[in-house]
Amino acid sequence: MREVSELPLETKQEEIWIPLADGTRLSGRLWRPVASDTEPVPAVLEFIPYRQRDLTAIRDSIHHPYLAGHGYACARVDLRGSGESDGVLTDEYLELELSDAEEVLAWLAEQSWCSGRTGMMGISWGGFNALQVAARRPESLGAIAALCCADDRYADDVHYMGGCLLSDNLSWASTMFSYNSCPPDPAVVGDRWEEMWRERMEDSGLWLDTWLRHQRRDDYWRHGSICEDFSDVGCPVLAVSGWADGYSNAVFRLMQNLDVPRRGLIGPWSHKYPHLGRPGPAIGFLQELVRWWDRWLKDVDNGVMDEPMLCTWMQESMPPSTSYEDRPGRWVGEPSWPSPHVHRTRFPLAQNTIARPGEERRSPPVTVCSPLSVGQYGGKWCSYNAPPDLPYDQREEDGGSLVFGTDPLEERCEILGGPLLDVCVEVDRPVAMLAARLSDVSPEGQATRVTYGLLNLTHRDGHDEPKPLEPGVRYQVQLRLNGVAQAFPAGHRIRLALSTSYWPLAWPPPEPVRLTIHPEDSELELPLRPPEEADELPTPLFGEPEGTPPVQAKQITPGQEQWQVSRDLVDYRSSLEVIKDLGQVRFDDIDLDVHRRAVERYSWVGEDFDSVRGETEWTLRFARGDWAVRTSTRTALTSTPHEFRLHAELDGYLGGERVFSKNWDRRIPRDHV
Repeated sequence: MREVSELPLETKQEEIWIPLADGTRLSGRLWRPVASDTEPVPAVLEFIPYRQRDLTAIRDSIHHPYLAGHGYACARVDLRGSGESDGVLTDEYLELELSDAEEVLAWLAEQSWCSGRTGMMGISWGGFNALQVAARRPESLGAIAALCCADDRYADDVHYMGGCLLSDNLSWASTMFSYNSCPPDPAVVGDRWEEMWRERMEDSGLWLDTWLRHQRRDDYWRHGSICEDFSDVGCPVLAVSGWADGYSNAVFRLMQNLDVPRRGLIGPWSHKYPHLGRPGPAIGFLQELVRWWDRWLKDVDNGVMDEPMLCTWMQESMPPSTSYEDRPGRWVGEPSWPSPHVHRTRFPLAQNTIARPGEERRSPPVTVCSPLSVGQYGGKWCSYNAPPDLPYDQREEDGGSLVFGTDPLEERCEILGGPLLDVCVEVDRPVAMLAARLSDVSPEGQATRVTYGLLNLTHRDGHDEPKPLEPGVRYQVQLRLNGVAQAFPAGHRIRLALSTSYWPLAWPPPEPVRLTIHPEDSELELPLRPPEEADELPTPLFGEPEGTPPVQAKQITPGQEQWQVSRDLVDYRSSLEVIKDLGQVRFDDIDLDVHRRAVERYSWVGEDFDSVRGETEWTLRFARGDWAVRTSTRTALTSTPHEFRLHAELDGYLGGERVFSKNWDRRIPRDHV
């Protein structure tokens, strides 16, 4: 990234307090042009719970001052109960959070340095609430930029996928369990910091308990899911994601269903802003944001809406790897979605093969009962660019799966969108899941996973009312794989692999399942985009990544990244251990040391489904001079055929003394999961 210190406008930075109607004060940081004292500018809000003073300070300092230097007042505000803001945060996307956001936007619009027009932007949580607030149509909100987020909180978020429980549900709940235990900074809130800290640890709650009690798509998940009525959104939307991210599907749906000016962008990136995007290439996304805000908050006729509605990075074939520096490819543009350039084509399944369209086939039923080890090389549901968290060579996974493959391709093949599996199945248990993986297989046999999808078969008719399966009964089900843009070279094969488990990416069913597939009544639908279809775009389409110089942070102790798979052939115990340790970092501008460490362990024994266990441990430490606070959290999730068992611990330390401790033990019935 090119650091830009000379901006069109001189800027200034200030700490702000935003008063709410109920007496709560929210803490924030504001960057704005000096000239806005006399020449008001539009305001852009990023509203998230990740501590603007320290934990997101580096990222914030790269893009908010940049946007301010191009004529915007950028406010980075911590949610109620996070950072130095008053209150306690008890869940994500609550009605209180969204009404707070409306109050913040109104406050920004009323300031003397603001033109009265506002926008919202954010990645992940900030993208979610930008969409949700846009659906409430606050008066001043003129446009949003929503990155790495979804329109459906149940079907396409960190919690569940196809009705299957994701292990990221545990991982993410544990992250917020730790973040919610953090103290405000005494240098900002004064002597009341300890009272605020204890209140947060006591009252923020165990979010995983809540999420596990909503295993179907009920009113809890409908709240905040703008897909309930896309017409609620009344302002222009820029939707962005990456193929290594967990949220690329939402971009397609937003382009298809919104009825406002909109643009979509999907690159090769993980869960990162595109100007910081990895795998690369990163792009000059901040320049694109300036153009977006100029068009909708300043009425500049800059042609931003004359460009393709959807731009995606068509990825070239690559050998499997758990980490890529760059993904070769090219940008392709679609005038609308669904695109006239994409032709959905059905390929019948035959015995171990993907046949050509219209080809006659006679195929006996085939069966599989996958070992728990299938999924060990599946990577994370969402890559956070914490390598190595991408899927590895799928050949070992394929050994425990049903495999269907094409002949070597006679010519290059490209797909854009979500493949669809229309498959006839029968099972021998009332609860079962189906995992489908599509891989690019090289002539040497390496299998690179291109996309995948999951379906809890009790959710075959929808996520609202799951129904148990009847053993021996045939069901025609549809499983949509995640959208992707991928090229398959001539000479390569396309492989479809089907399994009955995909652990630890998703929690396995209550007991082993034997699945029967009837190929004669099954087809794979691919969204083919012929390479000769029009996609001439300027090269380069985007400028080089730019940003303002980040705030100074000194690495005091090194971090550690680890992704270790192990298997003991004596007692058949297997595990995946993930370590994400950022080491100790010093923020010189506020004289604060911060240390973050997270460890995730997923384990099982042989084929014992009752032995499956997920466990996380988090440590966060803040120190300045004689003041030192540390919080430690631990969460363990296990299951029986009938219930989930959840144990959690939270300890708070002031200096070397433990001053707070709380334990939770919960038993939660399994609901067709």
